[in-house]
Amino acid sequence: MDKHKKNISFIAVSVVIGFMIAIQFQTVKEPVERDTRDLWQLREALLQEKELQSELLSEIRSIEETLQAYESKQKQSKEQALLDTIQELKIEAGMTEIQGPGLTLRIEPILEEIQIGLPIASSLSPELLKRLLNELNMYNAKYVSVDKQRIINTTVIRDINNETKIDGHALTNLPIEVKVAVDNIETAEKLYNQMKASKATEEFFIENLKLTISDPNPEITIPAYDNSIQVRYLESLKANEGGNT
Repeated sequence: MDKHKKNISFIAVSVVIGFMIAIQFQTVKEPVERDTRDLWQLREALLQEKELQSELLSEIRSIEETLQAYESKQKQSKEQALLDTIQELKIEAGMTEIQGPGLTLRIEPILEEIQIGLPIASSLSPELLKRLLNELNMYNAKYVSVDKQRIINTTVIRDINNETKIDGHALTNLPIEVKVAVDNIETAEKLYNQMKASKATEEFFIENLKLTISDPNPEITIPAYDNSIQVRYLESLKANEGGNT
């Protein structure tokens, strides 16, 4: 039994040794294929490889320039988008002059009262002005000015010492013009028809005032808001707050 095991071990060792000798012989054996090119052929092949390398480098450089141009354009687009957004916010806040189609409303004393010697209205009450502005807004008036004073979301209209004031501007003299601008002439015509059919004219007549509504005008100028806008309950962000910087 022990002899049989020894024979098996001897055979296994012999196989391993033979396998290792075969590998060593294969390693030192000369390659089957040999490079038989002469020096000039090798130089030509080297030149071709260098030309290919030069073409690849040129293509990489071209791609890098394209990427840089794209990144620059993308950056400019972001900056332009930011500038456009700022301009839109200024328009929305009333900080820019607006020109477009719209109407002109004129508020003045009733001439008949003057002719018969009755006391005439010398001022416009805040309540009557607010009702007019509310009605204009209800009919989609987009930009409004009163006596060349731009009306914005934060505008304050109130009575101070028996004078109607718009953000501190006193409406002391009649007549007063109210200018309204909208998006297009079709909207201006619709606004005109709605105001002509409203009771605004009657409400002004009760107060001894005449409200005249002009025909739609393709070019109405609304001045920019020229007072400082008070911002409350807001604080500037510190570095690294509110997003990446």
